Amino acid sequence: MDTQTQIELEAAAFRRLQHHLMQERKDVQNIDMMNLAGFCRNCLSRWYQEAAAEKGISISKDMARESFYGMTMKEWKSNYQTSTTDEQ
Repeated sequence: MDTQTQIELEAAAFRRLQHHLMQERKDVQNIDMMNLAGFCRNCLSRWYQEAAAEKGISISKDMARESFYGMTMKEWKSNYQTSTTDEQ
């Protein structure tokens, strides 16, 4: 497989993961993802920000999160985040 095809497939897989987390599984809380998988939506948005920085593109944390979430963090929290439990 050539490098460009690999990059395109990886990008498509990332977009599918983003869609899954943002459209199909809004019910899954970031804290649960962190506890089970060691990463969450915020980690993915930070990795996006870091990848941009490697290319010389400056993106703020809030801009990266809004790009990943499709809305501001305030909107996401208001619409989908629930209170944590003692177990979490």
